[in-house]
Amino acid sequence: MPPAPSIRLVLVEDHAMVAEAIGQALGRAPGIEVVAQAGTIAGAVAETGRCRPDVIVLDRRLPDGDGIAAIGRLTAAAPGVRVLVLTGEATAAVAAGVVAAGGAGLVVKSSRLGELESAVREVAGGGVVFAPGLLPGVLDRLTGRAGHRGSALTPRERETLLLLAEGASTDEIGDRLGVARNTARNHVQHVLEKLGARSKLEAVAFARRDGLLD
Repeated sequence: MPPAPSIRLVLVEDHAMVAEAIGQALGRAPGIEVVAQAGTIAGAVAETGRCRPDVIVLDRRLPDGDGIAAIGRLTAAAPGVRVLVLTGEATAAVAAGVVAAGGAGLVVKSSRLGELESAVREVAGGGVVFAPGLLPGVLDRLTGRAGHRGSALTPRERETLLLLAEGASTDEIGDRLGVARNTARNHVQHVLEKLGARSKLEAVAFARRDGLLD
């Protein structure tokens, strides 16, 4: 039997030391060939079109934009390529964004290199890779069952929620939004009511759980 063809991989990571470590680890793995590396979305699109890889390991945060938002450009450059996103923090909202954009999986940067290698092989074989704990949230978001409370927030109330997540007081929220203290207090109260929270801390906790702060 002839040997199975290697998995051709493009690595997209802007931190040189991280890219070197991942590139060396995957390059030594049997049956995986790192054919190109890039540190930007523009470079990733160019290398993907040139090399036509099987898998792209893609950092989420890149100097010229969000990697998840670039998945469509990458799959257009090489139809059939499987995109595996690297992220510092995995939430249901982020995972749902990967799925909606056409990505095949999500790996947290704190994972071991062996786990990343396994994920590469899984997506190359047509599978998907998401932490089991994220799957219910991903399904809820894709079917529209999650985030309904957050969708009721007005743009100003969303700003208020973000400021609450930063630890801002009602007075600070008023100053940041350029409104009177009573108006800021009303915004905070509306956020609590719409999220079903009894306190500012609980509102922020609910928002983090539902991915409203991603």
